[in-house]
Amino acid sequence: MRLIRFLLCSGFLLLPFFGFSAKVDTLDVPSAAMKRNLRAGIVLPESYAKGKATYPVLYLLHGGGGQFSDWLKQTPDKTLLQRLSDQYNLIIVTPEGDRLGGYLDSPIQKDNLFETYVTKEVVEKIDQTYRTVRDRKGRVITGLSMGGHGALYLAGRHPDLYCAAGSMSGALDLNATNWRIPPEFAKQIEPQFARILGPMGSTPDYYAANSVVNMCDKLKASGLKIIIDCGVDDFLIEPNREVHRRLVYNKTEHDYTERPGGHTWDYWQNSLPYHLLFFANVLKANGTTTQ
Repeated sequence: MRLIRFLLCSGFLLLPFFGFSAKVDTLDVPSAAMKRNLRAGIVLPESYAKGKATYPVLYLLHGGGGQFSDWLKQTPDKTLLQRLSDQYNLIIVTPEGDRLGGYLDSPIQKDNLFETYVTKEVVEKIDQTYRTVRDRKGRVITGLSMGGHGALYLAGRHPDLYCAAGSMSGALDLNATNWRIPPEFAKQIEPQFARILGPMGSTPDYYAANSVVNMCDKLKASGLKIIIDCGVDDFLIEPNREVHRRLVYNKTEHDYTERPGGHTWDYWQNSLPYHLLFFANVLKANGTTTQ
């Protein structure tokens, strides 16, 4: 009898740790622009099912060579997004960006229109499907590597859609000759970039035209709240430092951090909570947090 009482009491004590939590959906988000069927991961906080409130949305972009489910499957802690969704009471969306789509509208390949896809088709689908804050004051965006570039690129070009943007280990210069990579890796990725931006050195220079490092004045004019970080051992550290220098030079307010670490999921798992805290303060100031 004492054993039964002990087990029952233990069960009640453990309920807070094993109770309800954020819900994860996979949503079909087809692209009319690219004539392709694509998907996105959706994380809804536990509170979403309990009321009729609207929720701010974090758009969370994956890196090159990845896919929409990476943020749900690749982090060492597989509950990271669910916990952050519950903690900050917001919806997290992980859209598809292709293996190397750059989150841009390619001037060469019409099956690579990911700027249009993420900023128009995905946002419209999410706002139609879920109870969202349908205003820039309730949308934030960040990502890792290619997704870090994509988040600043898309937000800088569409400040009417987002109030804040971030980058973790971002490929902020699409010219890979400015990365710390061995020649064999550069040769491996060159055809993938050439597919969407043309051969390196060609005219017009689509690499320079689409790189965040050359968008610092646009970022200043956007009024976005910006957070950028990169590991000191990351092969993309120099483009991140250059963007930081240019933002300091043109007096754009931003949060910039370098931490120990490289281009790894351990680093990004540690980084994302800092971005969520930054965004939560922005959303609170905007009056778009959900109680």
